[in-house]
Order: sequence, then C-alpha cells, then structure tokens
Amino acid sequence: MPVISHRGAMMPPSPIRKLVPFADAAKKRGTKVYHLNIGQPDIVTPESILDAVRHTDMKVLEYSPSAGFDSYRKKLVEYYKRNNIDVTAGQIIVTTGGSEAITFAIMSCLDPGDEIIIPEPFYANYNGFSTSSGVKVVPIPSSIETGFALPAIEAFEKAVTPQTKAIMICNPNNPTGYLYSAKELNVLKEICLKHDLFLFSDEAYREFCYDGHKHISALSIPGLEEHAIVLDTISKRYSACGGRIGAFVTKNQQVLDAAMKFAQARLSPPTFAQILGEAAVDLPANYFDEVHAEYTNRRDVLVKRLNAIPGVKCPNPGGAFYAMAQLPVENSENFCQWLLEEFAHNGATVMMAPAAGFYATPGKGRNEVRLAYVLNTEDINGAMDCLEAALKVYKN
Repeated sequence: MPVISHRGAMMPPSPIRKLVPFADAAKKRGTKVYHLNIGQPDIVTPESILDAVRHTDMKVLEYSPSAGFDSYRKKLVEYYKRNNIDVTAGQIIVTTGGSEAITFAIMSCLDPGDEIIIPEPFYANYNGFSTSSGVKVVPIPSSIETGFALPAIEAFEKAVTPQTKAIMICNPNNPTGYLYSAKELNVLKEICLKHDLFLFSDEAYREFCYDGHKHISALSIPGLEEHAIVLDTISKRYSACGGRIGAFVTKNQQVLDAAMKFAQARLSPPTFAQILGEAAVDLPANYFDEVHAEYTNRRDVLVKRLNAIPGVKCPNPGGAFYAMAQLPVENSENFCQWLLEEFAHNGATVMMAPAAGFYATPGKGRNEVRLAYVLNTEDINGAMDCLEAALKVYKN
C-alpha cells in the first residue's frame, strides 16, 4: 500500500473545523447549535457589490491576469491610500483569499528549514502553511494575563537564530482580538532592522478596531519599506468569506518578482470575486459605521457574559471579532466535544474552537477557547446561557 508524504502526515488539522462532524450530529438530533467556532459573520453582504457580479455582461469567463485585474488593483490603491498605506498598483498582487497571500509570502521569502517567529496564540493555519512549506514556526508565548499583548523584545531576541527569516503578526489579532499599538509595532521594526528580517502583517481585520483606537499598518511605518509584506482579504471586511479574494502587498520589488512567479504558476485569481471587490471599494464612506457599532455591541455582550460566569476569564478584545477565554476545565477540547455530543440546554448547545490548536507550544491553551462574536446579540446571549449551564453540569 502506498504511503502518504511526511508533509501530509505532519499537516495539522484545523482546530476551527475538526469538531464539525459532532456539530452535524447534534443538529440531526434536533439540537440547535450556536456557532461561535468560526469567523463567518452573519452580517449581510452589501447588495451593491453582489449586484456588480449579477449584472456583469460577459460572453466568455476568461482567465484574469496573474496579478489580478489592473482596474481592481488601481481601486485597491485608492482603498489603501484611505488607510494611510501609500502603494502603487504594481505593488499589489491579487490572491485567492488571504490564505494564498500568506502562502506566497512564506514561499517567496523562506526556504525549507528556515524559521518564522510568531507570537502565540496565532491563527492556526499559519502552522499549516508553514508545515506545507517545510518552514519551522518558532512561537513566542503571549499571556491572557496581559490581554495577549506583544511579548517583550527580549523574547524575540532569544528566539532569533541564523535560520530566522521572518516575523508574522495578525493585527488586529486572530484568535485573541488584540490590537497592536504604535509602540509595539516599532519594537517589531527594531528587531526586523537589527536582524534583517521580513515582517509579515496579516491585516484582514483592519476595519474592526474598538474604543477609539485606530489600526496602524506595517506598510505605513517608515523604515520598513523593504521588510514589510501586508497580507489582506475582503472576506471579513465585507462579510464575503466565500469570495476568496485577497491581496499580497509590498514595496520590496525582489519579493514581488518572486511572488509573481507563484502567482503565474496558479494562473489567476477568481474573476467574479475581483468584480465584487472592485465594487466594494466604492461603498459609501459610512458603510462601516453600522457594522462597527454592531460588532462593538456584540463584543461587549459576550465579554460581560463570559466574565460573569464563575471561573471564566476573558480579556476585552481591542479589535477583530474574536475573544479568547479561559475556562474552569482541564481540557477544552474534551469539553467542546462533550458540548456537542452530550449536552443541550433548552434544546440548544454552543460550538467553540478549542484553543490548543492556536498554539505551537505543546500543552499551551488546554483550558482556553476562542469564541467568534459573529452572531447577533440574542444568539450570543443564548450561547452564553448554554455555556453557563454546561459548566455547572460538566463540573459535577
């Protein structure tokens, strides 16, 4: 019998999706499942950008250019300029989702055996993309006690080796919701310049910053022009996760040239989603006001309810639409599976993502979960009712 590759064997499963079969089984039993496990917003995708696709007059669905349509990249220049990011259309490669942008960055800048430093907990697929590329993830732990703030510069210095080629951040952060400050980003700048490293900045949640704080892009920091690569997507911004359109953005021409070869090898990004993305740039300036207010309300309800449950600790996220919570259980994966297999409260249960899968350090996050506040407040309250009742039962 043929044997699969070492790469295939080592590829980690998704902590976000691995419990899906148990959720499906619960639904078949008639149990309502509140999905707080995945960042799939219930915000309606703007009608105007869907109409741009519906009303497209196209006789042949052709390949787009490997870098993406020129008209879309020029629109993105306008979008980035509004966000204090000064780039040209030639410094943007349109990708098949943010996932491909991440893959392009790793494949263009690191060789098998090289190392990438990532503060943990981190978006679980960073581990998968790195594993599939033969790159070693070097985690630096952040702590729930500090709200998952950037680890001290000394921790980065200790982690740097001759094999280190890059640092990866997600800002605002998935899974913690932490928003990096200008001071923290300048710490990263200092390390990157000192050790000649790339800074990969996943900015998928740029629009979702709370309490009056503003997002700062890695590409808006003077001195990082040759080091910073922004990884982007329309998925969360416009509640268009199925569009699968992202962007790879950098001012480093050598990196762009390398990434373009990977872009040519996969031929082209999706045509219809680029039409949708181009229309999205022209949404009214106040489009995000209502969306922002809704997510702020959801965050406040979730965090208040979590911290009111005995034994639960949840820092207040500064951005994105995720929260990390510490639960009074020994193993959150067992608990999350039990919720779906054996528990129901008023005919419902809640699905969360066990946090261990967001850590590279063995044993970390075993009593933590990630919750995505992508449901309306009525459903969030229903989910919290389930969680509170479940912890009482589980404890006994």
